[in-house]
Amino acid sequence: MSTHLKAKRVTTHVLSEMKYRGEKIAMLTAYDYSMARIIDAAGIDIILVGDSASNVMAGHETTVPITLEEMIYMASGVVRAVKRALVVVDLPFGSYQGDSLQALKSAIRIMKETGAHAVKMEGGREIQESISRILSAGIPVMGHLGLTPQSIHKFGTYVVRAQQEEEAKKLVEDAHLLEKTGVFGIVLEKIPAKLAEEVTSSLRIPLIGIGAGGGVDGQVLVLHDMLGITQEFSPRFLRRYHNLNQEIHGAVTSYIEDVKSRDFPNEKEQY
Repeated sequence: MSTHLKAKRVTTHVLSEMKYRGEKIAMLTAYDYSMARIIDAAGIDIILVGDSASNVMAGHETTVPITLEEMIYMASGVVRAVKRALVVVDLPFGSYQGDSLQALKSAIRIMKETGAHAVKMEGGREIQESISRILSAGIPVMGHLGLTPQSIHKFGTYVVRAQQEEEAKKLVEDAHLLEKTGVFGIVLEKIPAKLAEEVTSSLRIPLIGIGAGGGVDGQVLVLHDMLGITQEFSPRFLRRYHNLNQEIHGAVTSYIEDVKSRDFPNEKEQY
């Protein structure tokens, strides 16, 4: 029987065992109680309360505007829904960069006020001090390398990262540094598949990919993208498993027609 099926609760230790056994790790985002309850019951391994909520929930162009308070509000609902998955919460832009004490305070707030199991942070060597300080408080940290959306204004584009030798070398160095520092796993976003596979095979901790090919230890997608709720975003790595945009639109249209025509509510639907 696989680790996935045996685990009553997915922990960082369970994820390490899954990597060791070669069992792939499935990860999705969620931002509210109702959705989190559904995907947890389906057997997802990790739920990421991602700062991608800035895009899909709040309608911002980037992940930069979302606040720590907003992340805490969403994560609280997700945690209340979850019985099995590991819940990881993104530390949002401005809550940890450049100030390790602020980083620690932000992480503590998330853990105390939401009941989440871990935090995720973007970057390598430049945030090592913040990661170390958070880990020293006993808070598990997940890393994030490659395309780091919080730094979009620095890069100016969402193109594939680490295609050039210098940037690829830095990514490899950062991945090893993060493992040595003590993160329990790393998300690799939008980097060449060959590079992602090389990094994955050289580290003991699990690496989760999004647009990083199949040679990593697991995959993550934004829930609203994979369900087809959002339609504007269509990168090569996104597989849509449904078209809920179309289904919801159709259901709402039918509801409006039934109300206007006085078909709803009928005699059986009233007291």
